[in-house]
Parts: sequence; C-alpha cells; structure tokens
Amino acid sequence: MTTDAGEADGATQHAARMARKKSVVDRHIAKAQAERGVLVVNTGTGKGKSSAAFGLVSRALGHGLKIAVIQFIKSRTDTGEEGFFRRFPAQVRWHVMGDGFTWETGDDRRDAISAQAAWKLALGYLADPAVDMIVLDEITYAFKYGWLDVNAALVAFAARPPMQHVIVTGRAAPKELVAAADTVSEVRMVKHAFAAGVKAMPGVEF
Repeated sequence: MTTDAGEADGATQHAARMARKKSVVDRHIAKAQAERGVLVVNTGTGKGKSSAAFGLVSRALGHGLKIAVIQFIKSRTDTGEEGFFRRFPAQVRWHVMGDGFTWETGDDRRDAISAQAAWKLALGYLADPAVDMIVLDEITYAFKYGWLDVNAALVAFAARPPMQHVIVTGRAAPKELVAAADTVSEVRMVKHAFAAGVKAMPGVEF
C-alpha cells in the first residue's frame, strides 16, 4: 500500500521534473522571437496530410487571415472541406485544378498541362501580400512526375511576401523541398479502413 509519505515524495519528484521541463520549454520560447511566414510540408504515405492543411486553414480563418487553396491532381468538387470553406468567400479562394489521380486519367500530357495551369495561378498568389496563407494541395505529385520543377518552385517560395505562409501536401516530397521547409511532418500509414473493404465515407475521406 502506498503511504502518505510515499505519495508526497512522488508528488515532489513529479513537480521537480515538470519544473525542469518548463525551464527547457521556456528557454526555447525565449529564443523563438522571429515573426515571418513559414513553409510547411505535410508528406508521407498515411492519411491526413491534406486534412492537417485544412485544419490550418480553419485556424487562419479564426485569425481573420486571407487564404488561397489550390488543389493539384484532385478533381472532385463535392468534398466537405470545400463545401465548408466556400462559406467564407471574403477570406478563402478555393481552386480545384486537377483532372483526377494519375491512375484515373492515364494521360501524362493532360495532367502536366493541368499542373502547370495550377502553378501559374499559384504564382499570382505567391506575389500577392494580401494573401496570408496558400495551400498547395498534392503539388508533390507534380514534382515527382516532372510536370513542375521543384527548384523553380523553391525560388518562388523564397521570393514570396515575408509574412505569407505556404502549406504543401502530398506523398514523396522531394528532398530539396524538405530541406527548404520550416516545418515538415511525415504521416505514416498504420491502418486504413479501405484495406478492410470500407468505402470512402463522407466527412472522413472527403
């Protein structure tokens, strides 16, 4: 049985650990005083890369920021996120620019043309200081298949307005993009309902 003295000793040790941890966290916070736009990359084989990006869009809306979302590859316009964010036309500009996933189109030339049109639109936003956040959803496929040059994209990212945030999503983010990004999250697949025969469900998959 735990004694009162043992409980008190455990509480004291826990308080000491938390005090040390707080000291470390406080030092990091004190060092992180720069204010500028960040380049965020959500990559990996798991589900949730785009969903995480749209979570940031929600957060940005709460701060009154103006956002542009450009969807590469994806073609459907019945997603829950689009239906929701289109309720905020003064703050969110939403563009579905793809023709469907590559295994659906089977047309490399058509996919390349669509990706280049989407990038041309993105360049306009990347030059606009009135746009606070840009989401380039699934753009990594355009780099992977050679439709867009990642180094040219990095030049455009570097030249954007200083307070503008860019969120990039998609599998197999190129190493150059990962190196240039401020924040990189890799989403790993553990399980997916689709493998068990569950169809894409509204509100979860789209």
